[in-house]
Amino acid sequence: MARYLVTGVTGFIGSRTAEMLLEAGHQVVGVDSLNDAYDVRIKEYRLERLRTRSGFRFERLDIADCSAVEAAAFAGEGFDGVLHLAARAGVRASVENPWVYVETNVTGTLNLLELCRSRGIPKFVFGSTSSIYGPESPIPFNEDHDTSRPISPYGASKKGAEALCHSSHFLHGLDVTVLRYFTVYGPAGRPDMSVFRFTQRIREGRPIRVFGDGSMSRDFTFVDDIARGTVAALAPLGYEIINLGGDHPCRVTELVQLIEKRLGRSAEIEFEVAHPADAQATWADIRKAEKLLGWRPEISLDEGIARTVEWYEAERHWARKIRVY
Repeated sequence: MARYLVTGVTGFIGSRTAEMLLEAGHQVVGVDSLNDAYDVRIKEYRLERLRTRSGFRFERLDIADCSAVEAAAFAGEGFDGVLHLAARAGVRASVENPWVYVETNVTGTLNLLELCRSRGIPKFVFGSTSSIYGPESPIPFNEDHDTSRPISPYGASKKGAEALCHSSHFLHGLDVTVLRYFTVYGPAGRPDMSVFRFTQRIREGRPIRVFGDGSMSRDFTFVDDIARGTVAALAPLGYEIINLGGDHPCRVTELVQLIEKRLGRSAEIEFEVAHPADAQATWADIRKAEKLLGWRPEISLDEGIARTVEWYEAERHWARKIRVY
């Protein structure tokens, strides 16, 4: 049994990763600010599920506040590793307010890295993003591609955090694994992402918005696969950057059709101008994840959408009220 600090524990990836750690018999101290970046009711739902589990403790905290991190109750406790999954996420929102992305994603990461250094915590897993890859990166995206030109403040903030992770490894010997996640979806997912938005709006008979002509493609990855890869990344690796993706890109129009099929309803689509910060396509080269972590995605997009729709129907009494964007 080990003991881990999980940041962003009420978030989509953080909550499912914490659940897997607890299911394996580990102890988890989870921290989160419970901010209103998206409807907090879904964060509270995830948190209540965690509170029912033995070995879990929650502390509310803004990781961007250095003094608060240093003074937190967990700061003096011993951990086998930190899974830093807290972030301000979302490409379009980062264009509107880039400052908060720098505060949380860059300064917050530095605060957690310094906690590891000062407290002798040996392992740091960092949740990064496919948004780091720019339009000049060949498809599929490989970890060795040049990522010096991200096109959104979100991607740029994650690139800055990755650089800090490397300097902490180089200077202080911290074992760091950076995971670049590709379009994560699943039950209790983020309401600002397409799968939740489309599912809710089609089920409730409201139009969905599609940016561009629907030809954009994404490498959708089911949340259980992502959480399983995140736990696997706790292995000692030195310093590595690893893609976690579904390895099966899907066009937005095809995604809509999958959701329509599972709901048994037709979508009313409103097409809007594509956002300049949106990538045209994403696709993860996952050979490194296979080699170093023994990881491959196990849940197909069709099965993942089925599970997501099943969850929505079961929780529809409140999930239909969640604000989508």
